[in-house]
Amino acid sequence: MSGAPVVAENAAHPDGERLADAVRQISAVRSRGLRRSLLVSTGLLAAVVVVFGVSLSVGDMVMPIGKVVETLFGGGDGGSRFVVLELRLPRALLAILIGTGFGLSGAVFQTVLRNPLASPDLIGISAGASAVAVTAALLFQVSGLALSAGALTGSLVAGTAIYLLAWRQGVAGQRLVLVGIGVGMGLSSVVWYVMARSDVTDAQEAFRWLAGSLNGRSWSQVWPLLIALGLLVPLTVLAAHALRPLQLGDDAAAGLGAKVERGRLALLLCATALAGVATAAAGPVGFVAFVAAPIARRLVPGRGAALPQAALTGALLVLVADFAAQHALPSVQLPVGVVTSIIGAPYLLLLLARANRVGSGG
Repeated sequence: MSGAPVVAENAAHPDGERLADAVRQISAVRSRGLRRSLLVSTGLLAAVVVVFGVSLSVGDMVMPIGKVVETLFGGGDGGSRFVVLELRLPRALLAILIGTGFGLSGAVFQTVLRNPLASPDLIGISAGASAVAVTAALLFQVSGLALSAGALTGSLVAGTAIYLLAWRQGVAGQRLVLVGIGVGMGLSSVVWYVMARSDVTDAQEAFRWLAGSLNGRSWSQVWPLLIALGLLVPLTVLAAHALRPLQLGDDAAAGLGAKVERGRLALLLCATALAGVATAAAGPVGFVAFVAAPIARRLVPGRGAALPQAALTGALLVLVADFAAQHALPSVQLPVGVVTSIIGAPYLLLLLARANRVGSGG
């Protein structure tokens, strides 16, 4: 009898070793994933800083980086202060803020709905902001902060309508995407109807806004967006605690004790507001929300939604696109949305082609 515990201990020993080895392997994988995530985030942040510096330095009046830094810290002459602080700095900061808002919004939408087409510019959220903003500007001559508030309201109303129309004892990602595309098409019809009955000059201004443009933007657009993101980003981070169980599916998440619909609604509300405030600042800059999250997830595979990386990717995309919009063609400043569409449209076609091959068994 005295040998029984020894036998049992020896029998259990291999299982204990295997369990410890499995724990070590899991810990090593997590450590590698965390290191890669930090490395990618640092690289993206460094790229944003570099492009930001180049954006402040290059233009009709080219300045050395040293003079730009000196001007940012209160030095420089009157001309350099005007060019850097009043013309280039607000535009570059706005590009970062808009990209952050769209990138984070797209990552949340695509992760919650588990659909790569679930982007605010494809499912009607940006169309809602555009419909209200264009109607308010062309029919009621609204401008400034009131126009931005109208665009935000439009995105929230469109998001609410899409959610309610897609509700069937819960919200499925595919159904919400299809409903959103339909609602977006209807709202786009409203936009073009209002533009068709408006004065040509006013319609041209609205068209430039609809293309998503940073031309002529100033501090009056930067501060409201900065304050809005200062509130929405922390709220999104708090709501993102529900993302991990939601990624397992509704039944599994409910089995783990997660409040599925409440968590989903909070995340979709945050993502809708993020897209709304970004659209209000510069118009519906196309495809940033659509492509930022997939790029981020490829950079950090296995990290789920990759929200920080998606936000940084969005900021970098808009910065680079706006730099190209300013300098790609001599004497012409394109809307930044034109450049981002050149990037995003081929990706959308590739995604649809891939889905078609999968659906047809190819």
